[in-house]
Amino acid sequence: MGVFPWVAWYAFRRYTAYPLSALAEALTNTVFGFMRAYILVALWTERPSLGGYDAADAVTFCFLTQALIGPVQIFGGMELTERIRSGDVAIDLHRPVDLQGWWLADDLARGSAALLLRGAPPLVAGALVFPPRFPGPATLAVFAVSVLLAIVAGFAIRYLVALGMFWLHDDRGLNSVALVMSLFFSGMILPLVVFPGWLGEAARALPWAALIQVPGDVFLGKYGGAELAGALAFQAGWAVVLLAAGRALTLAARRRLVVHGG
Repeated sequence: MGVFPWVAWYAFRRYTAYPLSALAEALTNTVFGFMRAYILVALWTERPSLGGYDAADAVTFCFLTQALIGPVQIFGGMELTERIRSGDVAIDLHRPVDLQGWWLADDLARGSAALLLRGAPPLVAGALVFPPRFPGPATLAVFAVSVLLAIVAGFAIRYLVALGMFWLHDDRGLNSVALVMSLFFSGMILPLVVFPGWLGEAARALPWAALIQVPGDVFLGKYGGAELAGALAFQAGWAVVLLAAGRALTLAARRRLVVHGG
């Protein structure tokens, strides 16, 4: 077994070590899911076909986004940020292992653990109160692929933000901007289908749409045939572009650390 599967395995064990803590987070996500759901019900009562969604679509999308908060890490950063701040990243860069690959393996394990421990409660609770709209087995299989791509794209964005510490030395401002962009342009606050005109087109073309909006539409069966393949290609394309940018920034960060005597 290579090093990255071992990294993922031990990371998965670490992230699943405290299931009660994960359950508490899932319950919090569920409570906020109900708050958001009733707001969306009121909105769709006034506009029954807003953005091509009906009320059942909107509520299902709401609880699905709550289930995906943990896996795509909308509100979180990376431990790498603190290691850059403390200088421990010099040890990471000295290892004969690719830095980006190491943290990607770690993040895939984290996302899998979050999906396992925090994904089901919001969906189950929402289905018990509101009319659910769940897809068939084939769509669920494609949805699983879409969630995997969303986790990778989310990692790639947060990795770039974390590497900014090499130049900024303080991540608070950059993290605040990244959080606002993630909340607004991922579909977390409102489905991007309700954004009007050019704003909606721009939002759906940005990489944050790959985190929530695209998996949500896949789950709801909004894509078919070529459109479904195009949606997955959109996620994969942004993941590749962002990972390539992260690779280039890693090389630049390594040179900067060496220049400063790290």
